[in-house]
Amino acid sequence: MGTFLQIILVTFIVSSISLVGALTLSLSHKFLNKIIIFLVSLAAGSLIGDVFFHIIPEIVETDGEFKKEIALMMLFGIVSFLSLEKLLHWHHCHNETTTDHPHPVAVNNLIADGLHNFIDGMIIAASFTASTEIGIATTIAVIAHEIPQEIGDFGVLVHSGFSRSKAVFFNFVSALFAIVGALLAYFSDSKLEGSANYLLAFAAGSFLYIAIADLFPEIKHESDFKKNLLQVLFVLIGIGIMYGLLFVEA
Repeated sequence: MGTFLQIILVTFIVSSISLVGALTLSLSHKFLNKIIIFLVSLAAGSLIGDVFFHIIPEIVETDGEFKKEIALMMLFGIVSFLSLEKLLHWHHCHNETTTDHPHPVAVNNLIADGLHNFIDGMIIAASFTASTEIGIATTIAVIAHEIPQEIGDFGVLVHSGFSRSKAVFFNFVSALFAIVGALLAYFSDSKLEGSANYLLAFAAGSFLYIAIADLFPEIKHESDFKKNLLQVLFVLIGIGIMYGLLFVEA
Protein backbone atom coordinates (compact mmCIF):
# COMPACT_ATOMS: atom_id res chain seq x y z
CA MET A 1 0.00 0.00 0.00
CA GLY A 2 1.37 3.41 -0.97
CA THR A 3 2.12 6.16 1.55
CA PHE A 4 -0.82 8.28 0.41
CA LEU A 5 -3.34 5.45 0.90
CA GLN A 6 -1.81 4.60 4.28
CA ILE A 7 -2.26 8.20 5.42
CA ILE A 8 -5.90 8.36 4.25
CA LEU A 9 -6.79 4.98 5.81
CA VAL A 10 -5.12 5.73 9.14
CA THR A 11 -6.55 9.24 9.53
CA PHE A 12 -10.04 7.90 8.75
CA ILE A 13 -9.60 5.24 11.45
CA VAL A 14 -8.45 7.91 13.90
CA SER A 15 -11.44 10.10 12.95
CA SER A 16 -13.81 7.17 13.54
CA ILE A 17 -12.80 7.08 17.20
CA SER A 18 -15.07 10.10 17.66
CA LEU A 19 -18.02 7.71 17.15
CA VAL A 20 -17.34 6.29 20.62
CA GLY A 21 -20.25 8.41 21.83
CA ALA A 22 -22.60 6.14 19.84
CA LEU A 23 -22.06 3.53 22.56
CA THR A 24 -24.28 5.64 24.82
CA LEU A 25 -27.26 5.46 22.46
CA SER A 26 -28.38 2.27 24.22
CA LEU A 27 -28.26 3.93 27.64
CA SER A 28 -31.37 5.39 29.25
CA HIS A 29 -31.65 9.17 29.40
CA LYS A 30 -31.87 8.96 33.19
CA PHE A 31 -28.56 7.10 33.50
CA LEU A 32 -26.84 9.31 30.92
CA ASN A 33 -27.94 12.44 32.78
CA LYS A 34 -26.36 11.00 35.94
CA ILE A 35 -22.96 10.39 34.35
CA ILE A 36 -22.76 13.30 31.91
CA ILE A 37 -21.29 15.76 34.43
CA PHE A 38 -18.52 13.26 35.16
CA LEU A 39 -17.75 13.08 31.44
CA VAL A 40 -17.54 16.88 31.47
CA SER A 41 -15.09 16.61 34.40
CA LEU A 42 -13.08 14.02 32.47
CA ALA A 43 -13.00 16.36 29.46
CA ALA A 44 -11.70 19.26 31.57
CA GLY A 45 -8.90 17.14 33.01
CA SER A 46 -8.02 15.68 29.60
CA LEU A 47 -7.79 19.11 28.00
CA ILE A 48 -5.53 20.49 30.74
CA GLY A 49 -3.37 17.37 30.73
CA ASP A 50 -3.12 17.50 26.96
CA VAL A 51 -1.80 21.06 27.06
CA PHE A 52 0.82 20.55 29.76
CA PHE A 53 1.95 16.99 29.05
CA HIS A 54 1.70 16.84 25.24
CA ILE A 55 1.25 20.09 23.35
CA ILE A 56 3.72 22.34 25.19
CA PRO A 57 6.43 19.62 25.41
CA GLU A 58 5.95 18.89 21.69
CA ILE A 59 6.50 22.57 20.87
CA VAL A 60 9.57 22.83 23.10
CA GLU A 61 11.04 19.61 21.68
CA THR A 62 10.62 20.90 18.12
CA ASP A 63 11.82 24.47 18.71
CA GLY A 64 14.36 23.71 21.43
CA GLU A 65 12.82 26.41 23.66
CA PHE A 66 9.53 28.04 24.60
CA LYS A 67 9.59 31.18 22.46
CA LYS A 68 7.71 34.35 23.34
CA GLU A 69 5.88 34.07 20.01
CA ILE A 70 4.46 30.73 21.15
CA ALA A 71 3.29 32.31 24.43
CA LEU A 72 1.64 35.11 22.46
CA MET A 73 -0.10 32.60 20.20
CA MET A 74 -1.45 30.73 23.26
CA LEU A 75 -2.77 34.02 24.66
CA PHE A 76 -4.25 34.79 21.26
CA GLY A 77 -6.03 31.43 21.39
CA ILE A 78 -7.49 32.26 24.82
CA VAL A 79 -8.63 35.76 23.78
CA SER A 80 -10.01 34.50 20.46
CA PHE A 81 -12.21 31.92 22.16
CA LEU A 82 -13.31 34.47 24.75
CA SER A 83 -14.34 36.78 21.90
CA LEU A 84 -16.06 33.96 20.04
CA GLU A 85 -17.98 32.95 23.14
CA LYS A 86 -19.02 36.55 23.80
CA LEU A 87 -20.37 36.75 20.26
CA LEU A 88 -22.18 33.43 20.62
CA HIS A 89 -23.58 34.43 24.03
CA TRP A 90 -24.90 37.67 22.53
CA HIS A 91 -26.72 35.62 19.88
CA HIS A 92 -27.80 33.05 22.47
CA CYS A 93 -28.99 35.34 25.27
CA HIS A 94 -32.66 35.41 24.26
CA ASN A 95 -32.94 31.65 23.80
CA GLU A 96 -32.87 28.77 26.27
CA THR A 97 -30.44 25.88 25.80
CA THR A 98 -32.17 23.18 23.75
CA THR A 99 -31.18 20.49 21.25
CA ASP A 100 -31.91 23.02 18.48
CA HIS A 101 -30.12 25.87 20.25
CA PRO A 102 -27.15 24.47 22.21
CA HIS A 103 -25.00 26.38 24.68
CA PRO A 104 -22.11 28.35 23.09
CA VAL A 105 -19.53 26.12 24.80
CA ALA A 106 -20.53 23.38 22.35
CA VAL A 107 -19.48 25.51 19.36
CA ASN A 108 -16.24 26.51 21.07
CA ASN A 109 -15.47 22.89 21.82
CA LEU A 110 -16.12 21.76 18.25
CA ILE A 111 -13.91 24.49 16.76
CA ALA A 112 -11.04 23.80 19.17
CA ASP A 113 -11.31 20.05 18.69
CA GLY A 114 -11.47 20.46 14.90
CA LEU A 115 -8.26 22.47 14.96
CA HIS A 116 -6.56 19.88 17.15
CA ASN A 117 -7.70 17.05 14.85
CA PHE A 118 -6.40 19.03 11.87
CA ILE A 119 -2.96 19.21 13.52
CA ASP A 120 -3.08 15.50 14.42
CA GLY A 121 -3.68 14.75 10.75
CA MET A 122 -0.66 16.86 9.79
CA ILE A 123 1.50 15.00 12.31
CA ILE A 124 0.34 11.58 11.09
CA ALA A 125 1.00 12.49 7.45
CA ALA A 126 4.47 13.79 8.27
CA SER A 127 5.25 10.62 10.23
CA PHE A 128 4.22 8.27 7.41
CA THR A 129 6.21 10.36 4.95
CA ALA A 130 9.29 9.66 7.09
CA SER A 131 8.63 5.90 7.35
CA THR A 132 5.79 3.42 7.83
CA GLU A 133 7.17 2.37 11.23
CA ILE A 134 7.23 5.95 12.54
CA GLY A 135 3.77 6.53 11.09
CA ILE A 136 2.30 3.49 12.88
CA ALA A 137 3.94 4.46 16.19
CA THR A 138 2.61 8.02 15.88
CA THR A 139 -0.88 6.77 15.03
CA ILE A 140 -0.98 4.51 18.09
CA ALA A 141 0.01 7.48 20.26
CA VAL A 142 -2.67 9.69 18.67
CA ILE A 143 -5.36 7.00 19.12
CA ALA A 144 -4.46 6.47 22.77
CA HIS A 145 -4.59 10.23 23.24
CA GLU A 146 -7.90 10.68 21.39
CA ILE A 147 -10.06 8.06 23.12
CA PRO A 148 -10.44 9.79 26.53
CA GLN A 149 -10.71 13.21 24.88
CA GLU A 150 -13.45 12.11 22.46
CA ILE A 151 -15.46 10.56 25.31
CA GLY A 152 -15.17 13.84 27.19
CA ASP A 153 -16.01 15.91 24.11
CA PHE A 154 -19.18 13.88 23.60
CA GLY A 155 -20.16 14.56 27.20
CA VAL A 156 -19.59 18.29 26.75
CA LEU A 157 -21.79 18.41 23.65
CA VAL A 158 -24.66 16.51 25.29
CA HIS A 159 -24.36 18.64 28.43
CA SER A 160 -24.49 21.76 26.21
CA GLY A 161 -27.84 20.77 24.71
CA PHE A 162 -27.03 18.47 21.78
CA SER A 163 -29.08 15.31 21.39
CA ARG A 164 -26.93 12.17 21.56
CA SER A 165 -27.23 11.47 17.83
CA LYS A 166 -26.39 15.10 16.96
CA ALA A 167 -23.42 15.04 19.35
CA VAL A 168 -22.06 11.89 17.68
CA PHE A 169 -22.52 13.41 14.21
CA PHE A 170 -20.87 16.77 14.91
CA ASN A 171 -18.07 15.17 16.88
CA PHE A 172 -17.38 12.97 13.85
CA VAL A 173 -17.44 15.98 11.49
CA SER A 174 -14.93 17.71 13.76
CA ALA A 175 -12.77 14.58 13.74
CA LEU A 176 -12.72 14.49 9.92
CA PHE A 177 -10.53 17.60 9.98
CA ALA A 178 -7.70 15.15 10.68
CA ILE A 179 -8.04 14.01 7.07
CA VAL A 180 -7.99 17.63 5.85
CA GLY A 181 -4.82 18.27 7.84
CA ALA A 182 -3.21 15.08 6.56
CA LEU A 183 -3.97 15.92 2.93
CA LEU A 184 -2.70 19.47 3.29
CA ALA A 185 0.51 18.29 4.97
CA TYR A 186 1.07 15.55 2.38
CA PHE A 187 0.66 17.77 -0.67
CA SER A 188 2.49 20.78 0.78
CA ASP A 189 5.45 18.59 1.79
CA SER A 190 7.49 20.60 4.34
CA LYS A 191 5.95 24.02 3.70
CA LEU A 192 3.66 23.87 6.74
CA GLU A 193 6.29 22.70 9.23
CA GLY A 194 7.08 26.24 10.37
CA SER A 195 3.45 27.02 11.19
CA ALA A 196 2.59 23.74 12.95
CA ASN A 197 3.83 24.88 16.37
CA TYR A 198 1.91 28.13 16.14
CA LEU A 199 -1.26 26.16 15.39
CA LEU A 200 -0.48 23.89 18.33
CA ALA A 201 0.00 26.92 20.59
CA PHE A 202 -3.34 28.37 19.46
CA ALA A 203 -5.00 25.01 20.15
CA ALA A 204 -3.36 24.93 23.61
CA GLY A 205 -4.78 28.36 24.43
CA SER A 206 -8.23 27.33 23.25
CA PHE A 207 -8.13 24.12 25.30
CA LEU A 208 -7.12 26.01 28.45
CA TYR A 209 -9.92 28.53 27.92
CA ILE A 210 -12.56 25.83 27.42
CA ALA A 211 -11.40 23.79 30.42
CA ILE A 212 -11.03 26.67 32.89
CA ALA A 213 -13.61 29.21 31.69
CA ASP A 214 -16.35 26.86 30.45
CA LEU A 215 -16.08 23.39 31.98
CA PHE A 216 -14.85 24.18 35.51
CA PRO A 217 -17.80 26.54 36.18
CA GLU A 218 -20.18 23.76 35.07
CA ILE A 219 -18.81 21.28 37.60
CA LYS A 220 -18.75 23.93 40.36
CA HIS A 221 -22.56 24.07 40.41
CA GLU A 222 -22.90 20.78 42.31
CA SER A 223 -23.78 21.12 46.01
CA ASP A 224 -23.63 17.44 47.01
CA PHE A 225 -20.28 16.72 48.75
CA LYS A 226 -19.86 13.19 47.40
CA LYS A 227 -20.61 14.25 43.83
CA ASN A 228 -18.17 17.13 44.20
CA LEU A 229 -15.45 14.68 45.21
CA LEU A 230 -16.28 12.44 42.26
CA GLN A 231 -16.11 15.35 39.85
CA VAL A 232 -12.67 16.35 41.15
CA LEU A 233 -11.65 12.69 40.90
CA PHE A 234 -12.71 12.57 37.24
CA VAL A 235 -10.74 15.76 36.52
CA LEU A 236 -7.70 14.08 38.07
CA ILE A 237 -8.39 10.91 36.09
CA GLY A 238 -8.42 12.94 32.87
CA ILE A 239 -5.12 14.57 33.81
CA GLY A 240 -3.70 11.20 34.91
CA ILE A 241 -4.63 9.53 31.64
CA MET A 242 -2.82 12.21 29.66
CA TYR A 243 0.22 11.85 31.93
CA GLY A 244 0.15 8.07 31.60
CA LEU A 245 0.15 8.34 27.82
CA LEU A 246 3.64 9.84 28.03
CA PHE A 247 4.91 6.35 28.88
CA VAL A 248 2.90 4.76 26.04
CA GLU A 249 4.32 7.24 23.53
CA ALA A 250 7.85 6.67 24.81
